Amino acid sequence: MPPSSDPFSLAGKRILVTGASSGIGQQTAIACADMGAQLLITGRNPERLTETLRLLAGDEHQFIAADLTCAEDLVSLATQAGPLHGIVHAAGISKLVPLRMLRQAHLDDMFSHNTYAPILLTKELLAKRQIQPNGSIVFISALASHTGPMASAAYAASKGALLGAMRVLGRETVKYGIRANCIVPGYVRTPLLDGLGQNGGNMEELMHMAPLGLGEPEDIAHAAIFFLSPASRWVTRNYFIIDGGLMVPADIYA
Repeated sequence: MPPSSDPFSLAGKRILVTGASSGIGQQTAIACADMGAQLLITGRNPERLTETLRLLAGDEHQFIAADLTCAEDLVSLATQAGPLHGIVHAAGISKLVPLRMLRQAHLDDMFSHNTYAPILLTKELLAKRQIQPNGSIVFISALASHTGPMASAAYAASKGALLGAMRVLGRETVKYGIRANCIVPGYVRTPLLDGLGQNGGNMEELMHMAPLGLGEPEDIAHAAIFFLSPASRWVTRNYFIIDGGLMVPADIYA
């Protein structure tokens, strides 16, 4: 089938993926390249970005190492990015801290990485007219913003804020045909989830919470392709929960 007749094809599109050195970001970059996109990937570690670049099909991909919590790096990335047809904001962090033990520094850390960085990067790209008409902006939120797991108040709040910002952004960019949406993953097998296990999370329990078990990065990457591609041309200001059935009441399966 010619790429032009496939509504999921990303041929001819240039896509920026943040957090592309591992996990969901890395797999999203790989999947987008497989669908014909040219990738610009970013993250803090040049060596790991080089490894991701090696895994991408096609050529003319590039990386820019940047710490998106650093204003200078963020503005530099937006300036160097060039024309983009899509963005996937996959960079983020998570740490388990009970609300009674929460400190300002922890809140600042969560919001700097998970909320301020993607919103401010999007703002800079729009201001520099790097996002092309009919482009697509995809934020990776988290199921914690809906379910509120124990010890995740700062994380859940930082990811929930993306949902509100995305809806406003979708209204403000619609005159350019630019769409904005969120993907809301449940528990996905990534280094970030492994880190939660090392910080006191019960991994054995998580594996059995969803009827379909833990997700894989590919499950989220495929959803990102939908939002980036012409297949979702009539979808904006929306979000897609991908959680293996976790949000469905348990008694349905009894």
